[in-house]
Amino acid sequence: MLLFRSEEHLAAWLEQRGLSQGGTMTLEQCWLLAKAWYSDKLDRDWRRKTLDEAMAAFAEIGLEGDFWDLTKR
Repeated sequence: MLLFRSEEHLAAWLEQRGLSQGGTMTLEQCWLLAKAWYSDKLDRDWRRKTLDEAMAAFAEIGLEGDFWDLTKR
């Protein structure tokens, strides 16, 4: 994970390296994803999230688009 101070900073970083943009999220979205992903990690009956559960968590916090569509991998 890389952190950038602005969209402009990200665009300049990508251009300097000849890379295309992948998935991005705000710090708030990162926090919400961490809470959704790990909130039950210490439960005795913890299990890995299913594909549908993972994609629902992404959608709930506004992570949309091809990068976040796990069915395309």
